Amino acid sequence: MNRLCTKWLIVLTTLFGICDSIQAEEAGKLRVYFGTYTNETTKGIYFSTLDLATGKLSQPELAVEAKSPSFIAIHPNRQFLYAVSEISDFQGKPAGGVSAFAIDAASGRLKLLNQQSSVGAGPCHLVVDAAGKNVLVANYGGGSVAVLPIATNGNLSIASSSIQHHGSSVDKQRQEGPHAHSINLDPANKFAFAADLGLDKVLIYRFDGAKGLLTANDPLAGVVAPGSGPRHLAFHPSGKYVFVNNEMTSTVTSFAYDPVRGSLTEIHTLSTLPQPTPGNSTAETVVHPSGKFVYVSNRGHDSLAIFQCDPATGRLTAIGHQLTGGKTPRNFNVDPSGRYVLAANQSTNNVVVLRVDTSSGKLTPTGDSVEVGSPVCVRFLSVP
Repeated sequence: MNRLCTKWLIVLTTLFGICDSIQAEEAGKLRVYFGTYTNETTKGIYFSTLDLATGKLSQPELAVEAKSPSFIAIHPNRQFLYAVSEISDFQGKPAGGVSAFAIDAASGRLKLLNQQSSVGAGPCHLVVDAAGKNVLVANYGGGSVAVLPIATNGNLSIASSSIQHHGSSVDKQRQEGPHAHSINLDPANKFAFAADLGLDKVLIYRFDGAKGLLTANDPLAGVVAPGSGPRHLAFHPSGKYVFVNNEMTSTVTSFAYDPVRGSLTEIHTLSTLPQPTPGNSTAETVVHPSGKFVYVSNRGHDSLAIFQCDPATGRLTAIGHQLTGGKTPRNFNVDPSGRYVLAANQSTNNVVVLRVDTSSGKLTPTGDSVEVGSPVCVRFLSVP
């Protein structure tokens, strides 16, 4: 076979692979991976299949055994999955771990490739950059962030960058020191944002993906009210706004985002509760694919707060709440089609399916729920 024929064969094979993936999603199937805390009832990462026509989840299966793979992230090429091990000791050192897995496209099962130190205790959140070259991880216990380069075979290399946070805030029990709770990248892959609960700041870093390097930005951070405890954030699809949930005050803050300077400017802050609920804390922030709605999970009230978003201003309007059919809704996610929300209820060991009214943003239970031990994270992947 000559070079021209070979080249066109590769092109056609790639195109057919993309088409197959699109057709699978249109046909109504999505694979769903669940990160968990391991205990007597759960052994690692689980997976299920979501039927987009009916909103039903298949019985979850164990994808791979792993130690407390609480948060997971999928590589852009859909061939690899990465997970934190939310521990405080990694190979005898005060740090957690980050694991790389190969995804078996046919079965959905995972195979361990390798593990690296997260360079900080208690890693709790991670993302893969848009180019698929690095994993960025936030260490809650250690109050730090790090970058781990990804090799072409999916393996993780030792950290190429690590930054220790410093400082404290007003709550002497929860904010005695830094607690990096999440790390995210902007749509351009140029800036990283670390929500630090202990500092009441969203620290901003310039990100060099080619070198796997984080450097302090100017301005250094977006700031929330003292004692708020910023936890997780999400970008609006337009890239103009960022929404941060504040765990300790059960609020959500809208920021305007400047993609040139990497700066965050507060627009306003709203409660995530319909009435005061002692002991409540927020967990996750998700923006609907349409950009019209923002959802935040309440642990204690055990609901998802629903907000309408003004695309012209980034301001949110509270429009209701939906109970999640369990206790302690941790992470949740909206499927790529925008039709369903899967809510992971950590304390009741179940994942509940909610239907999205794409006109109003309101949520209603489908009646479908599956058992997953201590579910913490929900991620979607197209079925081949």
